[in-house]
Amino acid sequence: MPLLTELSPPVGWIDPDLVPRPVVTIGAAGIVVASLELDQQETDFHRHRKGELLLTLRGVLTCEVEGALWIVPPLSALWIPGDVVHKVKATGMLECYIVFLDPSVASDLPSNCCALSTTPLLRELLIRSASLPVLYAEDSMASHLMTLLLDELALAPTGNLHLPMPTDARLRKIAAMIMDNPAERGTIQTWALRVGLSERTLARRLTEETGMSFGRWRQQLHLMLAVKWLGSGSSVQQVADDLGYESSGSFVTMFRKALGTSPGRYMAQRRVGHA
Repeated sequence: MPLLTELSPPVGWIDPDLVPRPVVTIGAAGIVVASLELDQQETDFHRHRKGELLLTLRGVLTCEVEGALWIVPPLSALWIPGDVVHKVKATGMLECYIVFLDPSVASDLPSNCCALSTTPLLRELLIRSASLPVLYAEDSMASHLMTLLLDELALAPTGNLHLPMPTDARLRKIAAMIMDNPAERGTIQTWALRVGLSERTLARRLTEETGMSFGRWRQQLHLMLAVKWLGSGSSVQQVADDLGYESSGSFVTMFRKALGTSPGRYMAQRRVGHA
């Protein structure tokens, strides 16, 4: 499959669902950040019969899947089972690999969308598989490589960089406003008044639809935005400022509690892994 230079299907694009092979891999690269208005490529909501694995080496992917928002930072992956409606947005200078898996070979993978941590071997297998012909010969070295890829993928541990998204229109409005201006530090009462809800109703509905309190849900959103911006090259101080923290130290403390390491070390581990 040829290397794509954008996320939208190019001329000559082949629908992976129509390829008579259980595993189809493509690579995508070259989406350059130019400005806040030009730094994103986005696909519309769509679905595939085949499951889809997204791996990023550079740049960050944001995916909305099954009522949840997922962030795929460098050297991480997202598994989307077949026939699940999803939308993908890319930010930054992108290098990613996308694997489409027929349901017949995806039985060992989770039945729900999830983030996956990747090993060096899995990343190399994905990169190598993207260079194979679309109709690689069955029972060949190429097909054996795909089998090894599947075995390694089934062992990948799951991650937690996702945000449950509410379905209630008023809660979705709050989510959109916070994402547009994450530095806004209004209380739950402030946000409830903006959409015509009582504080109690907002808290109850958000817990029912996401399983999180308002404070925990907003912190998870901040964490995901932080990983996205750090992956796109922003400094720790810039991210702390953009999220409305009084100091970079308080932001680092939040980040460390959530992910077990500092923002700088978190991103350094990914840069080293790609070297």
